[in-house]
Amino acid sequence: MRVLIVDDEKLARDRLRELLNEIGGHTVVGEGMNGNEAVEKAAELNPDVVLMDIRMPGMDGLEAAMHLMGMESPPMVIFTTAYDQHALHAFEVNAVDYLLKPIRKDRLAAALDKAKKLTLQQLQEINQAQESPQARTHISVHLRGNIRLVPVQDILYFMADSKYVTVRTTGEEHLIEDSLVNLEKEFGEKVFLRIHRNALVATDYIKGIEKSTTGNWQVALTGLDKKLDVSRRHAAAVRRWARR
Repeated sequence: MRVLIVDDEKLARDRLRELLNEIGGHTVVGEGMNGNEAVEKAAELNPDVVLMDIRMPGMDGLEAAMHLMGMESPPMVIFTTAYDQHALHAFEVNAVDYLLKPIRKDRLAAALDKAKKLTLQQLQEINQAQESPQARTHISVHLRGNIRLVPVQDILYFMADSKYVTVRTTGEEHLIEDSLVNLEKEFGEKVFLRIHRNALVATDYIKGIEKSTTGNWQVALTGLDKKLDVSRRHAAAVRRWARR
């Protein structure tokens, strides 16, 4: 199998490469040091398996695995981890393959034999099983058959329309299959404030809240010419947020 190794520690990557050579039958097609590189190199190299650390600076392994699941032919993912037994139990309950550091050759060989594709639902359950679930740092969008990672910090708003959600940055718009309910739950109102049943706006980009000529409340965002309407249902909550 074609294997991509992702770990922020070079010694850990070298150890996995050595073990794979000893086991035989596998080819290391590349290495990465964080979740961003995992997604980029998986799209470029098309590995069968990704051996990936969980705790890495920037995008961690769990978030990267969620993005990998958006590929047309997602690779199998085996996590490498230094979690304690309590946390490992959560992984076992969710039927996730993992390797406990320091990694043994027989354990790696067995994990490769039984590796299964992880579903997005499984990954979300794993993330929730952590003591402090982490919100994504990027949103993955499909662009001409490829996956593109949009930094959450660049997003002005999410706008729902039927089964899709528009992701708007200062210069671009993308469509994703998600729900505002899930996004609101994941990020919270400190990051994205609901102003309408179909809209969440980034609080860092709010530059003002004002009334229109028709008497409706509107939100002005930095980097966006048009103002977004605030529904009557959410007007009080938006004004309370503005007074903080």
